[in-house]
Amino acid sequence: MHTMRRVLVVDDEENIRLVLRTLLKRAGYEVEVATNGEEAVEKFESFGPDVVLTDVRMPKMNGIDLLTALKAKGSLATLIVMSAYGSHDLAIEAMKAGAYDYVAKPFKPDEILLTLRKAEERETLRRENQKLREEIRKENKFDEILAKSAPMMEIFRTIGKIADYKTTVLVVGESGVGKELVARALHRRSIRANNPFVAINCGAIPENLLESELFGHRKGAFTDASADRRGLFEEASTGTLFLDEIGELPLALQVKLLRVLQEETIRRLGDTKDIKIDVRIVAATHRDLAAEVKAGRFREDLYYRLNVLPLPLPPLRDRKEDIPLLLDHFIARNNIRLGTQLRGISPEARKALIDYAWPGNVRELENTIERAMVLADSDLIHVQDLPERVREARDPVQMQLASGELSIKKTTRVIEEVLIRRALQKTKGNRTRAAEILEISHRALLYKLKDYLITDL
Repeated sequence: MHTMRRVLVVDDEENIRLVLRTLLKRAGYEVEVATNGEEAVEKFESFGPDVVLTDVRMPKMNGIDLLTALKAKGSLATLIVMSAYGSHDLAIEAMKAGAYDYVAKPFKPDEILLTLRKAEERETLRRENQKLREEIRKENKFDEILAKSAPMMEIFRTIGKIADYKTTVLVVGESGVGKELVARALHRRSIRANNPFVAINCGAIPENLLESELFGHRKGAFTDASADRRGLFEEASTGTLFLDEIGELPLALQVKLLRVLQEETIRRLGDTKDIKIDVRIVAATHRDLAAEVKAGRFREDLYYRLNVLPLPLPPLRDRKEDIPLLLDHFIARNNIRLGTQLRGISPEARKALIDYAWPGNVRELENTIERAMVLADSDLIHVQDLPERVREARDPVQMQLASGELSIKKTTRVIEEVLIRRALQKTKGNRTRAAEILEISHRALLYKLKDYLITDL
């Protein structure tokens, strides 16, 4: 029994259409014909073919234009082109544009049937692979988070334990690790799941507007306050308020947030009455808040009030076993969103993606895959489709270990230099703070900077 039963034949020659219709119907296929590309697009909607078998050179709309039009509609039909003598280059161009195969005219009946059978086998394999990937995704999916690494499994277990408690959670991690996804998972797993989840980025709103955004205002509280307005604390009532980048919150508002956390009341700007609220707070930051407290940029009392249940998220480079899952997920999602039909990543490109350090974490990986899918010339992502930074990146520690070097002294030097550079990157060049993170004296760090010729950070 055919898994791809419907074939739309597109050719401007009547005898070709007749021959193919007869041949395919005898072989058990359902067949519809069109005389040109424009007619094929019209019949595509009503017929819903599994395969489009089209001549590559036709008036009005050729086979490549037809392929482009069908892809724009999000079609997953397999396209096979037929090319007469002199149209070989056009057929190759169609293949590069996404056609599955081509058949040269004049063709033998067996050639057509064999090509269709190969397409069926490919489609069956694709569906089986897709089903397998879906099963893997379900097994390794926690709400909207895909992971199977030990650090993330521990995060999932912690979320399960603390989700129902109203206690404030502080999610800590580098930019792009998925802090908001964790906050949403906490909300969805809690008894507040059917109530509002409200998110705000504390660093994205000007300071003069942030207080009104959080707490609301009364009419006339300031020049543009033409009516009473509820703030986000009230909008999130009985639900969860996610305060992203809490480290960017101005000191004046830190005092007011501390009061909210302690008394569970807010006061709108211009009002004289307090409003009781029932909101679970989840805060997030990429900053080291303990260091911010020492520097006087973050209130110590607020830090301890937020840090009741800390939830540190590992960077992607520390959970590389999650990368293959994420790669397959982003390809499947973008195929739907972009109307592409990529079936995967070449082994070389996959290795490069896994080996790369991903300073921008999952967000950088997602953007990189989308870019590669748009630029890919075939139905696979190859190394040349990846950004230069990914193609040329090499992990010095891995290279040292892979070289077979057995000298502890030489390998230690490589590791030391990598750690020093990472510490300086994390502290934005603050050598005193970097020395604290590295757990060495400031004097020792200065010596090592000179020794390793590190002057660019």
